[in-house]
Amino acid sequence: LSIAVHYKTVCNNNLLSSDDSSDEGDASGDTEMDFLRSLFSRTLGLSPGEKVLDELTLDGVARYILSGKCKNIICMVGAGISTSAGIPDFRSPGTGLYANLQKYNLPYPEAIFQIDYFKKHPEPFFALARELYPGQFKPTVCHYFMRMLKDKGLLTRCYSQNIDTLERVAGLEGEDLIEAHGTFHTSHCVSFLCRKEYSMDWMQTKIFSEDIPKCDSCGSLVKPDIVFFGENLPARFFTSMKMDFPRCDLLIIMGTSLQVQPFASLVSRVSNSCPRLLINMEKTGQSEFGMGLFSFGGAMDFDSDKAYRDVAHLSTCDDGCMALAELLGWKEELEQMVKREHALIDSKDAKKKDKEASQNSKSTGAEAGKSDKTE
Repeated sequence: LSIAVHYKTVCNNNLLSSDDSSDEGDASGDTEMDFLRSLFSRTLGLSPGEKVLDELTLDGVARYILSGKCKNIICMVGAGISTSAGIPDFRSPGTGLYANLQKYNLPYPEAIFQIDYFKKHPEPFFALARELYPGQFKPTVCHYFMRMLKDKGLLTRCYSQNIDTLERVAGLEGEDLIEAHGTFHTSHCVSFLCRKEYSMDWMQTKIFSEDIPKCDSCGSLVKPDIVFFGENLPARFFTSMKMDFPRCDLLIIMGTSLQVQPFASLVSRVSNSCPRLLINMEKTGQSEFGMGLFSFGGAMDFDSDKAYRDVAHLSTCDDGCMALAELLGWKEELEQMVKREHALIDSKDAKKKDKEASQNSKSTGAEAGKSDKTE
């Protein structure tokens, strides 16, 4: 009972439901009840799920997809799908974002994403934003694999923890995406009395001119619409998960440690018979006796005698997606998509640089003309 109470406390602390956020509040209760039902049914063996996969391997998953019985795939993704694009993840020892923030003189690494700290000291976040700002990186093989699932009519939704917008660059649109931890796509004034919205271009100009973005209307800070610690997740996260996960017939989890709530608990919202594929560098979200039994990641089971639906493919996300694409007969198509889309991005970048160079040249010429007249 004490552990269940602890779970409720953690959920409430992470959801941070406000009085005017009924969706978040309802979802918190739903999450707790789903967790307890799943916990007791698994522990007591009351509701074993049907075994859908003929083999708990990547081959078994591929055969299931090709069988035509798999029509509603949900992808859950984290920072690990973007590391090959040059964007660091958060927790990898030595290379992760949290391990390399010493230059910002933070009291602790996570402070850079704490809303209260940001309001007092916004400079470290915006300095980091200049380094990681969307538009400087290309989507990965993993991103384009999800785009291929969409093109083939198999992707119900991608639930992403990422704020790099690479899913959008790869071709997933707003309806395809639940950006659980927000996005740089829009920004808002942090004042509750104002909340004026600003565009991505406006924010980009401010960040790269090294100005701290301030609201034109009230003078308060303007923050990209990414979710900081201490803020609610987007309401759409809660409304969509109630609709999407009950009808999911394959859950693909990629590049996430499943340590951050309430995102991690999504793995337990699919039916007991829904296969779950993890493509990651290490196994995560597993249940062990004691506290592990009450794991907040959804009790993945890859290795026990009772395992019947969870598959772990240990590799980089790109290699895992390419391996699955090969088993599905999609490898050449995926390789061509990546090559074509990257070429288009390079072409757009080249045109943009030429345009900027031309504008700078005209500006320099105009300044020189003024100088001649003055002399």
